[in-house]
Amino acid sequence: MIKKDIVEEVAHKTGLNKSIIREITDKFLLVLYKALEEGKRVELRGFGVFEVKRIKGRKGRNPKTGEIVFIPERNKVVFKISKLYKKREGKLF
Repeated sequence: MIKKDIVEEVAHKTGLNKSIIREITDKFLLVLYKALEEGKRVELRGFGVFEVKRIKGRKGRNPKTGEIVFIPERNKVVFKISKLYKKREGKLF
């Protein structure tokens, strides 16, 4: 499912105009992105938590040449799903 599909589904279920739903979705994603960029934890109760984790630098290997290369440390966005979804009968995850 892509953003366009989500917009269409929400518009269908709410009866609102697709352009309004698209704008709301874009604004929501922008707020989420900015919060994560600032290193904030974003918790959506009943859905899950987005966090930024720091991944340490490590040695890696170039698969083509076999040469050992250093992979620098970086930030990684992780998502942990809510326990409510884990407890559902037809377990999604």
